[in-house]
Amino acid sequence: MTFRNTVTIVASPRSRTGKTLLARLLVDYHRQESRAFQAFDLNGGDDTLAQFLPGEVIQAGVGDVQGQMALFDSLVSPDDVAKIVDVGYEAFDSFFTLAHQIGFMDEARRRRIAPVILFMISADRASTEAYRTLRVRFPRLTLSPVHNEMLGPGQYRDKYPIAGAGAAMLRFPALAPGLRKYIEKPPFSFSGSELANTKNIPLDVHIELQRWLRKMHIEFRELDLRVLLADLQASLRL
Repeated sequence: MTFRNTVTIVASPRSRTGKTLLARLLVDYHRQESRAFQAFDLNGGDDTLAQFLPGEVIQAGVGDVQGQMALFDSLVSPDDVAKIVDVGYEAFDSFFTLAHQIGFMDEARRRRIAPVILFMISADRASTEAYRTLRVRFPRLTLSPVHNEMLGPGQYRDKYPIAGAGAAMLRFPALAPGLRKYIEKPPFSFSGSELANTKNIPLDVHIELQRWLRKMHIEFRELDLRVLLADLQASLRL
């Protein structure tokens, strides 16, 4: 079997880990790669993915049966469209419990869709236990921990062993605080043309943001290649 597309789930059981920023960057990466994609937002409150990218993101939920069916049916639809899911900390337990109960990961693979979780790591016990639970619940899943350098040096990274074919620790490079203020107020897109035409962003800031974006795109591209290589190796063994 070879995969036709991916469902990338960006998640953390904690708030303020950089999760939504990572999802925004992933949207930009797919756009730069000229890929068809859909993005889903499972967040409440302010500064959500849907608020940063209005009109481009589907506001979803798992609080009722209708919302659950709509979301998971979309994620396993064989439409050759990459899916990005930003799972807020309030929806974390419900989303993954439901995914486990309905066998979502196995169904996605059966439909030739590669599910990948990008888990924002941190030093707290709740996060390490949540990560361990995901490894037990989804043993075949590509589970890649993400170290956000904006949260510190990350001496706790050994508590998050990679799991699944193609997985690796992703590096989320830090962005200087003086630059972050330009991207933290919604709405805001990382689209190159929009950045270039935004009058409130000085040229030196624009150049530095582009450098930072390239670093993240390299991380995403290497993940893509690892998942593809693991898929090809598995196919050759069949």
